[in-house]
Amino acid sequence: MRRWEKLTYTGLLAACLLVSLVIGNTTLGVQLDNDVYDFLFRLQPEDRRETASIILGIDEQTLSEMGALRNVRRILAEGLERASAAGPAAIVLDMILADAGDPQEDAHLAAALAGAPNLVLATDLTRQGQWEDPIEAFRRTAAGIGHVHADPDQFDNVVRRIPLEKSSARDRRFALSLEALRIARASKIVESPDGLDVGGQWIPAARTETEPRPILIRYRRIGAIPEVSFWALKNDASAAARLKGKVVFVGMTAQSAAQDRHMTPFSFGQTMPGVEIHANAYETLQRGEFLVAAGNLTVILFCAGLALAAGLIFYRLQGRPAYLWGAALLVVAHLAPYGAFAQGVVFPYSAPIGTAWFTLASAASFQHFVVRRRLLRAQEEKGRYQQAMHFVAHEMRSPLSAIQGSSEMMGRYKLGEEKRAEMARMINSESKRMARMIQTFLDVERLTGGQMELKREIFSPSTMVRTCIERAQPLAERKRMTIATGKLDEVSLTGDRELMEYAFYNLLTNAVKYSNPGTEVIVTALSLDGNLRLAVRDQGIGMDAKEIKSVFQKFYRTKKAEASGEAGTGIGLSIVEQIVTHHGGSMEVESQPGAGSCFTMVLPAQAAVTEGN
Repeated sequence: MRRWEKLTYTGLLAACLLVSLVIGNTTLGVQLDNDVYDFLFRLQPEDRRETASIILGIDEQTLSEMGALRNVRRILAEGLERASAAGPAAIVLDMILADAGDPQEDAHLAAALAGAPNLVLATDLTRQGQWEDPIEAFRRTAAGIGHVHADPDQFDNVVRRIPLEKSSARDRRFALSLEALRIARASKIVESPDGLDVGGQWIPAARTETEPRPILIRYRRIGAIPEVSFWALKNDASAAARLKGKVVFVGMTAQSAAQDRHMTPFSFGQTMPGVEIHANAYETLQRGEFLVAAGNLTVILFCAGLALAAGLIFYRLQGRPAYLWGAALLVVAHLAPYGAFAQGVVFPYSAPIGTAWFTLASAASFQHFVVRRRLLRAQEEKGRYQQAMHFVAHEMRSPLSAIQGSSEMMGRYKLGEEKRAEMARMINSESKRMARMIQTFLDVERLTGGQMELKREIFSPSTMVRTCIERAQPLAERKRMTIATGKLDEVSLTGDRELMEYAFYNLLTNAVKYSNPGTEVIVTALSLDGNLRLAVRDQGIGMDAKEIKSVFQKFYRTKKAEASGEAGTGIGLSIVEQIVTHHGGSMEVESQPGAGSCFTMVLPAQAAVTEGN
C-alpha cells in the first residue's frame, strides 16, 4: 500500500475499534453482554457437589397446614426450636422482624431465637435511608445482622450480583450471606480496598464509586440447594437430620405469600425466592469460586488485538486465505467469552464481537476497492504504456528510415563525392539523434529506479534556453508561431545539463504543439529567493483545476489534448517532473481552460554564471 493508503487503512480500523467500544458501553451493548452472561451460565455443567447450606422454607403446604401468614411468628418459633435441636452450624433468618407483634408470639419467638446457634438476623435499608433492624427482644441474642439487598439489574430486572455492604450515613451493614460466612468460620472480616478476608478466604470485592463491594453470584440451578419445609420438619423425623452441620437459611418460599422473588440467569420466567438467592451467595463465598469481571484495560487491549489481527490478515493476505483467517478470527472472538467464563472471568461480548465484525468487514472492503483500483490503474497504464511504445517506435522510425534510405542509395547508385558526403553526414546526424533519444529514455528510467546518479556540472540556464528555442523554432514556424524570451537572469545551475535540456525542450515543444497557430510562447528565467524560476507561458488550450492535479501522472493526457490530434503519450511531463525533482526542484502550473498555461521549473540556483563540463 502507499503511505496515504496505509494511513487511511489504519484510521478506518481505529474508527471501527472506537465505535465497537462505545457500542459496548451503551444500553444495547450492556444488555447483550447480560444475555450472553446468562446463556454461559446455562451452558455450565450442573454442580452436583454437596452444599454447605440448606433452606428451611415456609412453603405453600406449611401455610396451608399451619395457619397461613397470620401465624407466621408462631410457625417460625416452633420450626426454629426443632431446627436448633438438630445441631446446625448456623441459622440465618431471611425475614425482617422490625415490628412488634402479639406479645405472646413475640416472647415465644424471642425464646426460640435465643436458643438458635450462631443466629444471623436480617435488616433492610428503606428508601428513606433508615435501617429496619429487628426489635431489641429478637436482636439481643443474635450473633450478627446482615442486609438482605439483592438489587436487580436496572435493564432487565435480573439479580446477578449482590452488594456485600450497604451504608446509611455512618451505619453500615454487611450482606446476610457474608455475615453467615463470618459466623460459620468464627472469624472477623478484614477489609482492604481490593476485597475482604474472612477466615483465610479472600473475596475479590473492591469498593467502587457506583457499587459497594459487589460480587457476582455463582448460581446453582433453581432448586439445586436442598430445602426442608417447616411442615416436613414438624411431621417427618428424618427431615431434622438433614439440617445437622449445615448453615440453615430460613425464609419464605411460598409463591403466593412472598414478594421477595427475583429473576436469575437460570430463571426462564421462573423466579427464585430471596432466601435461595442468599443461600447461593453464601455458597459462592464459602467455596471461593468467584466470577470476576475483566478489567477495562484488558477488554480494550483484547479488542485492539482483534482489530490489529483483522488489519494484518487483509494487509498480508488476499482472496480465500484472507477470508479463511478472517473466519478463524471471528470464531476466536465468539468463543473468547466462553473460554474466559470457564476460568472464572466474565468477559464482555458486544465490544469484541463488534470489533471483529466491523474491522474484518472494513478491512475486506478496503482491500477490495484498493485492489480493484490498482487493477484498473494497471490496465490503464498498460494500455498507455503500449501507446508509448508505439510512439517511441514511430519516433525512431524516422531516423531509421533516413539511415536505411541513405545507406541503400549509397550502396546501389554511383553518387558524386559531395552527395555521398552529404548522406554520410545525414546518417551520422540521424544515428546520433536516435542514440540520444534512446539514452534519454533509459536515463529517465534508471533515474526513476534509483539506479543512476546525476551528473554534477555547472551550466548556464540562459544558454540552455537559447539552444532549446533554436531547436524548437522550425516547429513553431510551421504553425506561424513565435517563441519570445522575456527577462533571462544570469545565474548558474548545478546538475545534469542533458537531462535538464531534455526537460525544458519538452515543455517548449508542448507549448508549441498545444497552442493555436499565430500565437506566441514566452520564456522567462527569473532569480528569486535563491531559486531560478524558469517558465514557459503559452496561449493554448489550457486546463482546469482537476486536470492540473493529474497532469504529471505517467500516461495522463487531458481530453482536449487527445482531441487536438497532436501525437502524444502522456509521459513527457512525468519525465520532466522526475528530472526537476531529482535536481532538488519542483514544478508549478498555472492554467485556465482556453486561456493557456504556464509551466514553471523552480530550481536551486547560484548567483554567478560559471560554465562547466
